[in-house]
Amino acid sequence: MQYKDYYKTLGVARDATQDQIKRAYRKLARKYHPDVSKEPNAEGRFKEINEANEVLRDPEKRAAYDALGSGWRAGDDFRPPPGAGGYRDFHFETDQPGDFSDFFSSIFGRAFGGEGREPKRHRGRDHSIKLAISLEDAFQGATRQIKVQVPDNGVGGQAATQSKTLNVRIPAGVTQGRQIRLAGQGSAGRHGGPAGDLFLEIDLKPHAHFTPEGKDIQLRLPIAPWEAALGATVTVPTLGGSVNLKIPAGSQSGKKLRLKGRGLPGSPAGDEIVVLEIAAPPANTEAARELYRKMAEQLPFNPRAQLGV
Repeated sequence: MQYKDYYKTLGVARDATQDQIKRAYRKLARKYHPDVSKEPNAEGRFKEINEANEVLRDPEKRAAYDALGSGWRAGDDFRPPPGAGGYRDFHFETDQPGDFSDFFSSIFGRAFGGEGREPKRHRGRDHSIKLAISLEDAFQGATRQIKVQVPDNGVGGQAATQSKTLNVRIPAGVTQGRQIRLAGQGSAGRHGGPAGDLFLEIDLKPHAHFTPEGKDIQLRLPIAPWEAALGATVTVPTLGGSVNLKIPAGSQSGKKLRLKGRGLPGSPAGDEIVVLEIAAPPANTEAARELYRKMAEQLPFNPRAQLGV
């Protein structure tokens, strides 16, 4: 069989600290995880990375591996020394014999327990899916029945999928990207281990009028030129119903007015940010065009004065 250089697999030096090994493993595990990676042979690389980490993260197993000597190179023909391959009362993160190579087994013995030992309990994997909801549901809270497909491969083994129908309570005030944890609804555990969790990531659907910004919501409000110039009190929609808003005289497009506590609920609640947009009436009749001509004559106004033209 061939010698495996676990340090080379993780890309660390032989004198690497445990923190360096941990960081290297996490970086490579994210890159090659079969559920998300598009790298070639991601599943094979992921197993190699896990095997290397299984040895190097544990001081006892690392010492046993280092005892083989530092003169070996990856791919060298390897023959285990006498006495190697015993179980040695080591503990392992998997109970699947296919998860570790023959090289590993020649040093540490069978990775899935010795004779008469109870198989190790394993917690199932956590999983995350997106849940699209309306802004109204985020404001009021809701209960939804959803159907999900959860990978049910636990730790190792052949991938499978479990279909579930779940009743989900959406709390009032949830924001974009917030996660709702459903305990025990992830992949099943192994050998009596607990199931993993399912995380629902909130994805707010686009709204016809409002744009969420955290717990605040933004509304672009069209107003007439005379409302902007003279001031006015206008009716404004909110998620909780219509309210009156006072427009200050002399307002310009882009001015922001705040309706305190009219955003998504919480402690504190968000606000509704009203952005004014002056809308020009259409000049679609002769009377309207005449009025515009009179305004042009009687109002000495250059909207481009600040541009120097």
